[in-house]
Amino acid sequence: MNTALPNTDIILHILLSVGIIVIVAKYFGVLAKKIGIPQVAGMIVAGLILRFLPFFRNFGRTDSNIIYNEANQFIAYMSEIGVILIMFSAGLGTNLKSLIKSGFKATLIATCGVFVPLIMGAVMAIFFFGNDGWGTQSFFKCVFMGTILTATSVSITVAVLKELGKIKSDLGQTIVSAAIIDDVIGIIVLTIVLGVSSGKGGYLGIILKTLAFFVCAIIAGFVVYRLFRWYDKRHPRSRRIPIYALGIALIFAFCAEHFFGIADITGAYIAGIVFCSLSDASYMESKIDINAYMIFSPIFFASIGLKTDLSGMNMNLLWFSIAFVIIGCLSKIIGCGGIAKLLGYSWKESLQIGEGMMVRGEVALIVATKGLSAGLVDSKYFTSVILLIIVSSMTVPVLLKNSFAQEQTETPAEA
Repeated sequence: MNTALPNTDIILHILLSVGIIVIVAKYFGVLAKKIGIPQVAGMIVAGLILRFLPFFRNFGRTDSNIIYNEANQFIAYMSEIGVILIMFSAGLGTNLKSLIKSGFKATLIATCGVFVPLIMGAVMAIFFFGNDGWGTQSFFKCVFMGTILTATSVSITVAVLKELGKIKSDLGQTIVSAAIIDDVIGIIVLTIVLGVSSGKGGYLGIILKTLAFFVCAIIAGFVVYRLFRWYDKRHPRSRRIPIYALGIALIFAFCAEHFFGIADITGAYIAGIVFCSLSDASYMESKIDINAYMIFSPIFFASIGLKTDLSGMNMNLLWFSIAFVIIGCLSKIIGCGGIAKLLGYSWKESLQIGEGMMVRGEVALIVATKGLSAGLVDSKYFTSVILLIIVSSMTVPVLLKNSFAQEQTETPAEA
């Protein structure tokens, strides 16, 4: 009887903790949306606030109280599932035909939009942290700070372009296509950096494992796609299809990490791309989003705030955060806008492309979380990532609206 009591207490504590997180995170998410910033930012702030409660004060740390430890571990597991669902949903929302047809220009813009922030971010981190030499742990920490900057969250940009009636323009399509390709390249970079930094098998071994994963994913994905397309025709909009697809995504995530040493989110994202061309892909995405929206996403984003250690805030971290935000914004404008100019776009169009690619969101947080698990990022640097997300999310809509508004006022005068 005595051994059963702690288990009951743990379950009750988990129920209370999850209930508090879901309510507070969603409330702050809605509040954030009302003041014009992404709900993601509000959920993170909720986590920062919850960290001051006794229930969550030691989140992510080892404590003598087994009840707190078990509850926190459960929240961490839920958070990991949340990441996988978010990335699977992102893959489902990919327009594969548009991605394939996006062409040479969007691919070049996306490539520069990944590697320029990667290099600039790494150089900035070396300036602040120092570097013990090529291939050392300190070197990979600096490279990983650049890796966080590679991600682009185009959802806010898409909303602005739709509002301005520019989403179907050549410029709008270029931004959207480049952002999709940007995410794919960014995930590949994340996979390689995590693999090489772990030292498992050396540089060549990691590259070969990465290539082997994508080869196997393409083969398995083709088989799964054909099977689901056949099943989808016979049972359209069936609730079973999203359930089976979610199961496949979890298996892909497991196989990626277990057999190839690739981040599980990469497997989930690839699984989403496998299903994105099905006729019921949007239906599947809506069903997956229900689970993510109801419980897993609030827990994931709130856990980011819970993991953020504000006790380490000092002038060095403040200066680093300011530099991180500035480099994060400028690097996208330089990388994406610079190559756009070389490809024949006007100065104004190049700037608009750079501004459109500047927003950071959930993918940057997911990358940072993976870095924390791998020991490449300290929890205190989540503050810098959160600040970048908030600043870029608030400034990009203003910049794009002003830029296109000037364009509209100039057109009649030129006519």
